[in-house]
Amino acid sequence: MRRLLAGLSAGAVLVGLSACGSSDSSGSSASSSGGTTTLKVGVIPILDVAPVYLGQKKGFYSKRGIKLELTPAQGGAAILPAVVSGQFQFGFSNTTSLLIAQSKNMPVKAVANGVASTAKEGADFMGTTVKKGSPIKSPKQLEGKKVAVNTLNNICDTSISESIRKDGGDPSKTEFVEMPFDQMPAALEGGQVDAACTPEPALSTVKAAGGMSIASSFYDVDPNLTVAMYFTSQQYAQKNPELVKKFQEATIESLKYADSHPDEVREIVTTYTKIPDTLLDKLTLPHFPAEPNRASIEQLAKLGVQDGLFKQTPDLDKLLP
Repeated sequence: MRRLLAGLSAGAVLVGLSACGSSDSSGSSASSSGGTTTLKVGVIPILDVAPVYLGQKKGFYSKRGIKLELTPAQGGAAILPAVVSGQFQFGFSNTTSLLIAQSKNMPVKAVANGVASTAKEGADFMGTTVKKGSPIKSPKQLEGKKVAVNTLNNICDTSISESIRKDGGDPSKTEFVEMPFDQMPAALEGGQVDAACTPEPALSTVKAAGGMSIASSFYDVDPNLTVAMYFTSQQYAQKNPELVKKFQEATIESLKYADSHPDEVREIVTTYTKIPDTLLDKLTLPHFPAEPNRASIEQLAKLGVQDGLFKQTPDLDKLLP
């Protein structure tokens, strides 16, 4: 857990440097101008957050008097402390980061669903990938190998560990290495790591170079896994209930729109990631359900207990919308 705490601290510094602004330390204020409130939202530059970019473009937030200031960070573990400290009013985080935070009694509250797996094994939006010509063909063969994840002791290594277990292997023999998603394809090619947790668009980048996915690890946790959610601090939610409700409503509208307009999702991804236009048609899109899947979150919590991520089991009633 020392590595996780170090990651949280480093992430707080990183986000703090990039998100200086008008919010006070209580997280209770956001800048307002001409009847519009600007909300700072921490996001990760991956396909998962396409709905909020799309919702911003389509006016789902502005018609509710909201302007989003979207700031990228490496992962949910970096975004969490920034939301709790008030540097961001809202954030996007994978579910495991939120479960860890809740188990530590960090004052966080999920307000809207984020993204879910596709419920299709071998056709999910995240694959555990290896490079072209790799001798590794199955998760069990990751024993003794280096695997890249964006944040240590989190949803990537927990889900990959489950893939290894289901394949009859021992995940304690696998070495997980932390790096940003967009650096993973090059790290695979260069041999710095043997495998990687690659959600889109990194997944398509690896496949375009001849690599392959050896496991749909989110699917291995639960076919309908709630992978991530949007959240705020409990203090901000208590002080700004109407604004939180408006953000929630706009985000749900954005999720529904994204789920039914895949071409627009692909197009918006090019505005905040480095994916080449030639790969857009190859992207595997996730599902964007309007509501979290509680059963899948319970399964993720069980795996977190098994992997030693929690000192006490998270209270889902306090965390979930």
